[in-house]
Amino acid sequence: MSDTAPPKILYIDDDEGLRRLVQRALRRRGFEVGLAANGFDGVAMVREGDYDLIAIDHYMPGQDGLATLAALKAVPDCPPVVYVTGTDETRVAVAALKAGAADYVVKSIGDDFFDLLASTFTQAIERVHLRSAKEKVEEELRASNARLETLLREVNHRVANSLQLVSAFVHMQASLLKDGAAQQALQETQQRVQAIAHVHRRLYSSGDVEFVSMDEYLHALVAELEQTWSTPHAPRRLTLGADPVRLTADRAVSLGVIVNELVSNACKYAYAPLAEGEVRIRLSRESEHEFLLSVEDDGAGLPTDGSIKGTGLGTKLIKAMVKSLDAELAFDPAHSGVRALLRAPV
Repeated sequence: MSDTAPPKILYIDDDEGLRRLVQRALRRRGFEVGLAANGFDGVAMVREGDYDLIAIDHYMPGQDGLATLAALKAVPDCPPVVYVTGTDETRVAVAALKAGAADYVVKSIGDDFFDLLASTFTQAIERVHLRSAKEKVEEELRASNARLETLLREVNHRVANSLQLVSAFVHMQASLLKDGAAQQALQETQQRVQAIAHVHRRLYSSGDVEFVSMDEYLHALVAELEQTWSTPHAPRRLTLGADPVRLTADRAVSLGVIVNELVSNACKYAYAPLAEGEVRIRLSRESEHEFLLSVEDDGAGLPTDGSIKGTGLGTKLIKAMVKSLDAELAFDPAHSGVRALLRAPV
């Protein structure tokens, strides 16, 4: 039906006189009306024609209204059906609605019946148009979201590649330096860049471009940290337990930087230079809205005078990331080594 064409109705009723009255009355009210004398003819006309709505009378010989309604519902792209019943047939109307009728109208005498028919038909057709428009908009949104996800996945891919390139440059620069402190500083910078690159790599390699599965992300990050900090002369064993916590990309970056700094500090300062040592990382889902990160070692513990080892840059990064997560960071005084506890909203 075009925007200017009148709605096309098929009225199915075995009462020829009523059919003609309905046709004339609805034509005066702006409808184009086709007529069928029984359910069999009505179903055949729907298969051949292009109707905007069908009205069915209940009592018809051979095939009553409910049987006709069932047959119509088997027709592909069947238009909405309005069921016409008698005044004392509420149970029939309910059965028709349950069988898929869009609405029902109770028969009466006079123009009130035709006005009610016209109003019910108009509303039923408008509901179909609204549903069709809604489905079209939803389909367009799905297509738009798919395009945006593809674009975002490509952006994350390029960011990850760019960060990998930066990491390689930093590594090359570090390998050319003779100064041990400067070389270590660049190595730590490379590790921070890698921690962020892992997030973007997860975003383009998984099916989700919005959230990062932190259990998978941390397994990759911790494996890389162990490879970085564990040497034959000072072996470091890192163990990880992680619940399936999902965070947005910015929060995943913040948590990844925190884990990188806490684990790196433990690997560097918790144990004597040539001693073995273990660092344990645990990410647990405390509730629907909160997670807990624990990073602990069995080393010498925090300096009693509150001094900071190294340049202090790692401590500043941790404080900044904790603030961005709206989190709380505390150190367990009862633990013999260092146990850092970070509690944050998901």
